[in-house]
Amino acid sequence: MSEERIQTVAATLAARMGTRVTNDNGQVVVRVPRERVLEAATALRDEFGFQVAEDITAVDYWQRREPRFDVVYHFFSYDYAEMIVLRVPVAEGQTVPSITGVFPGANWYEREVYDMFGIPFEGHPDLRRIIMPYDWEGHPLR
Repeated sequence: MSEERIQTVAATLAARMGTRVTNDNGQVVVRVPRERVLEAATALRDEFGFQVAEDITAVDYWQRREPRFDVVYHFFSYDYAEMIVLRVPVAEGQTVPSITGVFPGANWYEREVYDMFGIPFEGHPDLRRIIMPYDWEGHPLR
């Protein structure tokens, strides 16, 4: 693992997205506009050697900030033993482009975020509940 390489990847991606790089408890984090998450995920896979979306989750900042949510993506490169995190701010009622076309393994992660937080993923091939019963009202992690 090269600290220099991951910092270069993050800085390049942040410059392209018009955002910034931060360090959150030792993790390299790039903030990405919601409408550009698919572009960022594709670049991580095709240009920077990240083979897997290891996890996707969300954070609800209810009554603390707007936009209310962050969708948080963890990508891993087996070739370089590196992880990079993308944080995507999402307002109440907004959708996020699905990355399942780039990372098919994101399918169930996106379904879980939808089920738990109510954040829909535009273009998802099968966006429905995955944990809660189908007749459950609301989203428990809001």
